[in-house]
Parts: sequence; C-alpha cells; structure tokens
Amino acid sequence: MKIPKLYVGTAGWSYKDWRPTFYPKQQSQNFNYLKFYANYFNVVEVNSSYYKYWDAKVIEKWIKQVDDIDNFVFTFKLHKDFTHLREFNDENIKSVQESLSLLAGSERLGGLLIQFPYSFECHDGNIAYLARLLEIFAGYPKFVEVKHPSWKNKKASSITFCSVDKPELSEIFPFQLKVSNKSAYLRLYGREKPNTDNREQYLYSPGELLEIEYELKKIYSQAEKIFVIMKRHAFGNSLANAFEMMHFLEESKKIKMPPTIIKAYPRLKKFCYGLGQYFF
Repeated sequence: MKIPKLYVGTAGWSYKDWRPTFYPKQQSQNFNYLKFYANYFNVVEVNSSYYKYWDAKVIEKWIKQVDDIDNFVFTFKLHKDFTHLREFNDENIKSVQESLSLLAGSERLGGLLIQFPYSFECHDGNIAYLARLLEIFAGYPKFVEVKHPSWKNKKASSITFCSVDKPELSEIFPFQLKVSNKSAYLRLYGREKPNTDNREQYLYSPGELLEIEYELKKIYSQAEKIFVIMKRHAFGNSLANAFEMMHFLEESKKIKMPPTIIKAYPRLKKFCYGLGQYFF
C-alpha cells in the first residue's frame, strides 16, 4: 500500500493544563515547550494567528526552537480580519505574508489554514472573495474550511478543502474525507452532542479513532500528504488522541511518548515503546 506523508498533531501547543499531563511539572530554566512538543509530533496548527499578528521575531524564534528537528512543520491559521470580519489593510497582508515567507523559507510551512464562518455561502461574490485571498497568498499551500451546505461537493484543484469531524455539521457534511491538490487536511472537533457544556473536554475513544483511521487509509492512494489535527485540547485530550492516531496510522507501531502522558492516560501504555525522555 502506498503511504502518503502523514502529519499528526494538535491545534496549539501552549496550554496551562498540559502541565503535568504532557509537559513535566518540574522544569529547568531552559525548558522549551515547543521543542518538547516537536520531539513527539511533526505538525502543529497555529491557531493564535487567528487572533493576533505575530511579529517576525517570534516566528524566527519558533523556527530556531525546532532547528534540529527534522520534518516538523507549522500550519498557520489566517487572521479573522480576512475570514470573519473581512476588513484588512496592506499592513495586515504584509504581516501574514512575512510570517508565511519565514516559515516557507526554512521549509517549516505546512500550509495556510483559511477557516470561514457558517455564514460564508457559496455564491459568486464569495467565490470571488476567496479567489482574492488565494491571489494575495499565492505560492503557499492552502487549506480551506467552509461550513455552509452550499459548498457541499464543490471541488478545487489549487486548494485543499478541509475535512471536518464535528457533530453539528454531520447532517450538512456527513463525515467524508476530501482529497484535492494531492492533499487532505482533517480537523477533529470531537463528537459530543451540539450545545454540550465543556466541549473542549471531548476524548475520542479508540474505536472512534479506528473508524477514522479506516477512512483515512481509503484515500492513501490519492494523497501525497495527509494532515490530522486534534482540536479538543482540555487536559491534554487532543495529545492523547494524537498519539493513538499516530499508532493506528503507522501500522500499529509503538509510539514514543513521555511518561507524563502515560500517567495521565493509562490506556496509552500499550501503544508506547518506552517511556521516552524529557527534551530541554
């Protein structure tokens, strides 16, 4: 079976409740969260870029922190000014382009994530607006998440439409993996019922992940790259599920994990080839 390049990780890496679930409770003065994360996963989705424009020095710092780690990439979420507010200026464009250029130049860019709200319908005006964004950020891989049913079954050759596992969208978009531009980008939001409290706390069961793994393997022959991003980060749930998904996708190979995550999620022990190490 042809196996595409697989990228499995989480949305974000800096959460207080990931210590000591993932990050060690006792840390040296030189402890680095991103480097620790990147020693276990090969992708992270930068969601903070949706809320703020990062200074180039911060992006350069991220790049330096993973300098000695092969094949690690960032997917970069486009600021809400472009997708939800639709009010941006040349300075905003320059800031995003600079971030993308720095990541791409160091071969650390997985792609640009463009996430639209439910209200973004598929009509000529919005298609033209999307085309404008694609032109502004030409030259970079782009993943586009749309939620309105009018986009159902739409195809594109220059972008990758995201696949989403999200309960409130199940009737609109039944879970179906999409491959376009030789890539697939899957975002896993959890399967809690709509309007449920504490939605960020959802933890996929191994059975649910195996269902998704089965569907992913169906598209192996169509894709060169597959990204799987776990969204529900509370307590480290997304981390636990990411480790499990890596195990399933890697033909049930044992996965390197830190002892902190094994202690927090004992069910991971059977997937771990050792208790790993702390990296500083």
